[in-house]
Amino acid sequence: MKIAMIASEANPLVKSGGLADVTYSLSRELNKDKEEAIIVLPFYKRIKDKGLNPKYLGYFFIDMSWRHQYVGVFELRIDGIKYYLVDNEMYFNRDELYGYNDDNERFAYFALASLEVLRYVNFKADIIHVHDWQAAIIPCLLKEKYNCDNFFSGVKTVLTIHNPAFKGYMDKYFLGNYFGLSDYIYDIGRVKFDEQVSTLKAGISYADKITTVSPTHRNELLDPSSEFRFNYDLELRKDDFSGVVNGIDVIEFNPETDTKIAKQYSKSAFIKAKAENKKVLLETLGLPNNFKGPVYGLVSRLTWQKGIDLVLQNVEHIIGNGGALAILGSGEKELEHSFQSFRDHFPDRVGIYIGYNDAIAHKVYAGSDFFLMPSLFEPCGIGQLIAQRYGALPIVRVTGGLADTVIGYNDNNLDIANGFSFYDYNGFALGGTIDHTLRVFKDKSTYHKLVKNALSLDLSWKKSEKSYLKIYKEVANR
Repeated sequence: MKIAMIASEANPLVKSGGLADVTYSLSRELNKDKEEAIIVLPFYKRIKDKGLNPKYLGYFFIDMSWRHQYVGVFELRIDGIKYYLVDNEMYFNRDELYGYNDDNERFAYFALASLEVLRYVNFKADIIHVHDWQAAIIPCLLKEKYNCDNFFSGVKTVLTIHNPAFKGYMDKYFLGNYFGLSDYIYDIGRVKFDEQVSTLKAGISYADKITTVSPTHRNELLDPSSEFRFNYDLELRKDDFSGVVNGIDVIEFNPETDTKIAKQYSKSAFIKAKAENKKVLLETLGLPNNFKGPVYGLVSRLTWQKGIDLVLQNVEHIIGNGGALAILGSGEKELEHSFQSFRDHFPDRVGIYIGYNDAIAHKVYAGSDFFLMPSLFEPCGIGQLIAQRYGALPIVRVTGGLADTVIGYNDNNLDIANGFSFYDYNGFALGGTIDHTLRVFKDKSTYHKLVKNALSLDLSWKKSEKSYLKIYKEVANR
């Protein structure tokens, strides 16, 4: 089966979040399974700056109303995957991936160009798998604009919703101005949302299958009380809507082989190695390396979605009960400054790295005893899976993929528990769970059993890939 992934980011070339992990890891597993999966993404400045020297295949032009736009095509092969890079310096030669006033136009161009790239390289896909609002208009384009195009005859589409908070809003005018589509599809409601065009709504209406990144998040999106408000549209497509939990890259994240951590370890021998990794983590963040209490790690964007306010409410609670914090992340300046203030007040107990550093991130996972992830919402989550892979017991709120991947210890489920969880989104609920972890940390036999449970999990992409392949085959055989 031939699958074209069309997305705005993909590892190892460019990443801002979990979307990049999914497109890369799923494509790699599909190719290992003897399918043929390619990735199409923009040729951003960040990729060019890596100096990878992709192969130049040629160029063509596409029309967007009065715009006659250049499309350069480059090819890279990494880990068995062919990447096709869509080059246009006006749109993509910028320091950031997103956040520009013309993002709608940039990704409208990308959607249109990506389909023509498939034609240019003669990749006649069985499945075109599009991801989030940046590419979600493509199923609509195929059924409304390319419906008589022999090259795309028989192709089926799958949309994966990673972050429904971003809906791809634009004025109705741009249906014609960017895409050459009729206002009729807006007037009948197929792309209309909040009195605007939503490219994500278009994908929900037109894709042959829809997925999101966990079964619980699927149910949350179908809930009439969902803040994302796609429940009515998704209810109409309920039979074509699935939740598939992400895996992680178990080659990159492997405590038995990881060269970025101080001492490697396995599920059968981890106690001394975890202690050594904790020592090095503390040294790295400027904390006393002889600290013996529990270390609570956090690797995250510092933003409201991630429950950072709940963590801040509990910093003094953790310290007052004999714990320390190891924090890596960046985001909202107010949150960054709050953590820095705590570091200034408690320099022996709060270690912070503002920004992202991959080597330090690995050290946090390997050296922490517990991992904080009390998200307000989390479609799937990657951090809790990586933490489990390294035996840092995640502390999560029961939402989205966190509910599907973390079995919270309740004193009666020691054989299967692999973390800690709470329900109510407030600082008291997180604080009560932290109290539970403090008690468990003192009971070393229970603590070590929970760590071993986490280290024993199969977190690879293999199971997830099988689920996606089943979806592909179902829709291809319609």
